[in-house]
Amino acid sequence: MGHLVVFAGQIFNGISVASILLLTALGLALSFGLMNVINMAHGEMLMVGGYITYLTCRFVHGPGAFLLALGFSFVGSALLGAVLEVTVIRWLYGRPLDTLLATWGVSLILQQGARSLFGAIGVDVVAPPWLSGSVAIGRGPLAGLTLPSVRIFIIVLTIVVFALLLLFIARSRAGLFLRAVHQDREMAQALGVNTRWVDLLVFAAGTGVAGLAGTALALIAPVTPTVGQSYVVYAFLVVIVGGLGSLLGTALAALLVGLFSAGVQMFTSVSLADVLLLVLVVVFIQFRPRGIVFRRSRVMKEA
Repeated sequence: MGHLVVFAGQIFNGISVASILLLTALGLALSFGLMNVINMAHGEMLMVGGYITYLTCRFVHGPGAFLLALGFSFVGSALLGAVLEVTVIRWLYGRPLDTLLATWGVSLILQQGARSLFGAIGVDVVAPPWLSGSVAIGRGPLAGLTLPSVRIFIIVLTIVVFALLLLFIARSRAGLFLRAVHQDREMAQALGVNTRWVDLLVFAAGTGVAGLAGTALALIAPVTPTVGQSYVVYAFLVVIVGGLGSLLGTALAALLVGLFSAGVQMFTSVSLADVLLLVLVVVFIQFRPRGIVFRRSRVMKEA
């Protein structure tokens, strides 16, 4: 197997990792950019999506069980996010440090609950038969390259979710309200927009997408009570590098982070690759503190 094939395979793995990072970071980009809320329990929404997928695939059999798990994980995580917004977040708007501490406590509660229900050892989700194969390239300079169907599915799922989210924001009435609140919350409220309903919708949709990320991650790694912790840090990095409130910037940042990590891991260890990534992010925000794509709004000015 040539060096080009190995490099191409690593790039493909980096894109699949970037896809999971993007699904995780989309909700943070919306809630942090629109609501100025630091949700440390966002990673646990990914964990909840993974466990919902595990339970669905365990009790529902057939080729469509995994697709059903996708819907259940989105709805279940969105409902949990809605409960969190109504009971905790809603009372802490305008106090980002308080939301950080409160949601950190919620994350510990959710982790302990998962540990009590499923144990400390991770559970595995078996991919359905239609995702158990791979695509092999037999000719050309990439002959011998094998692309697992599971990772192809994760990339396609991310593209579809991202496109639907952009379409929802750009074309729907709720998306119009979301953009209005993002640009000027006080003016939107004065014009009759129910900003509390918009906040609830955004927060629930963001946690629902994180649940989809948990479903995607369950295909390639065990679901554990602490699985969300390892991804929420990278998700915050993606949001900061991409630019607060910018979905396009978030997508670009996720791709850059995924490709950088995959490329560096070809020559060094995973831990050193993480250190180099953090150094790169620190250097980047020194020269571009507002991220790759920055959009002016009253939310950002007040933050």
